[in-house]
Amino acid sequence: MMNNNDHIYNEKLSTINTFKFDQRVVNVFNDMISRSVPGYTQIINLLPSLTRCFQFPNLHYYDLGCSLGAGMIAMAKGLKEVECDIVGIDNSTAMLEKASPILNQQLHGFTPNHQLLSEDLNKTNLEPAGMVLMNFTLQFIAIQNRKSLIDKIYTSLVEGGAFILSEKISFADDTTNSVLIDIHHQFKADQGYSQLEISQKRDALENVLIPEPLESHMDRLKEAGFSVVTPWIQNLQFISILAIK
Repeated sequence: MMNNNDHIYNEKLSTINTFKFDQRVVNVFNDMISRSVPGYTQIINLLPSLTRCFQFPNLHYYDLGCSLGAGMIAMAKGLKEVECDIVGIDNSTAMLEKASPILNQQLHGFTPNHQLLSEDLNKTNLEPAGMVLMNFTLQFIAIQNRKSLIDKIYTSLVEGGAFILSEKISFADDTTNSVLIDIHHQFKADQGYSQLEISQKRDALENVLIPEPLESHMDRLKEAGFSVVTPWIQNLQFISILAIK
């Protein structure tokens, strides 16, 4: 699969529109996320091993905010011969249209069934699940809706099932927050992004991507009822949390 390079913000824009997962973003998504989110590739690469530890036949495995299906493919590698259903849900029709042929090709010959659903995560119904994945998705959900979504995920999971929540987090200490933001911007510059691109992308995401402190996520997961709640991967302010019911 050929990846297009992300040049969306490389020219000075007179008006910076609110960031959304439209066709422009879909066309460059793989390049954008790999160059913007340190540790994203590490999470995807480790997901098959993690998923093998939570194999439950005849259950659902969800990727909420599945984008182009990288998480679904990674989970499927850990469930290659398990009778189950891998379901990707996203509210971006453009993402799902591009994801469909990718999944059909990558998962050909795998035992699990797979399907894509175009739905609002706040309204979607979840069937009994062995694992639920949210890779950098909750941060785009309104804060007031996050608790009910986490509670719904907890209810859907069987005993011993796992929830993987990957998020960009903030820090209460302004100095720490500033230092990590600076390092993140340097990381993006090292991936070839110009200062103009970094600045305009940041402005486009303002009030769209709302990070919270790690403690807020941990407390919300514990309040939902998860018995194990622990970070398992962190790169700068990008963290992935494993929660087990």
